[in-house]
Amino acid sequence: MNDKTLRIYTDGGCSGNQHDRNLGGWGAVLEFGTARKELYGSEPNTTNNRMEMTALLEAFKAIVRENQNIIVFSDSSYLMDCFRQKWYVNWQRNGWRNSKKKPVANREIWEELLPYLDRHQITFCRVKGHVNLDSPQTNTDKLYETFLKWYGSGYSYEEFVHVTEMNNRADELANKGIDEIR
Repeated sequence: MNDKTLRIYTDGGCSGNQHDRNLGGWGAVLEFGTARKELYGSEPNTTNNRMEMTALLEAFKAIVRENQNIIVFSDSSYLMDCFRQKWYVNWQRNGWRNSKKKPVANREIWEELLPYLDRHQITFCRVKGHVNLDSPQTNTDKLYETFLKWYGSGYSYEEFVHVTEMNNRADELANKGIDEIR
């Protein structure tokens, strides 16, 4: 990873996700060279997916320059798969209906996210979330090996550890958002 790449680490969560009344939080860490910006927030009565999406949207809104080279790291397979597999193309073509012919959830957030794809060169990387690097039960070598299979040999072990730590920080920020609205 070079100093000309903006790295964004995001996470979202929802306490009581399965209930009508719940608390959601999102967090994002933006890194550009040695500069770092941390963002977080919360929303009552939401969903985990909505918070994952909001974290990315708020990170994108914080970008001041156009035409950035960006790498997004998130543990949300829903969010990362949508962009990596371009689900949104079919959703738009099908009048914002998914493959089951049902309305796409959180359409308004997807519509806010999509213009950023044209403004920047973005790579989306799904990472394993909530990894305790200090735990003896964590096989970091195996996680690193999987990460390299997914994204190529361009990442050193130290970079992998840094990505994991920053995604953990985004998770902490999401929890901070939840704690502030309790």
